[in-house]
Amino acid sequence: QVQLAESGGGSVQAGGSLRLSCVGSTRTSSDYCMAWFRQAPGKGREAVAAIDFDGTATYAESIEGRFTIAKGPTKNTIELQMKSLKPEDTAMYYCAAHSHWGCDLGETRYNYWGQGTQVTVSS
Repeated sequence: QVQLAESGGGSVQAGGSLRLSCVGSTRTSSDYCMAWFRQAPGKGREAVAAIDFDGTATYAESIEGRFTIAKGPTKNTIELQMKSLKPEDTAMYYCAAHSHWGCDLGETRYNYWGQGTQVTVSS
């Protein structure tokens, strides 16, 4: 069983930046496909970005190049650097992982989830 814990959320003004971190209970970033999803109030969960064990990254079109997913300083962490934040980026951000073949943004493939970290962007 893999446990994931997110941190780094907070409140910022539009145009600001935040860096989210996800720590796994095992060597998640080297052995698993890991991703960030988000869920805004009253909306469904949507994919943000995914990163494979070899560092290959995939992004949702809605991110428009503003976010960067990367492996963290240890083999069980990933990070999401968010810049030029907009009010519509306000959501609970979740870290997720799976060990199946292939790494994409398909939510149903992910079987390990963190509890989430809240990001609030004010105008």
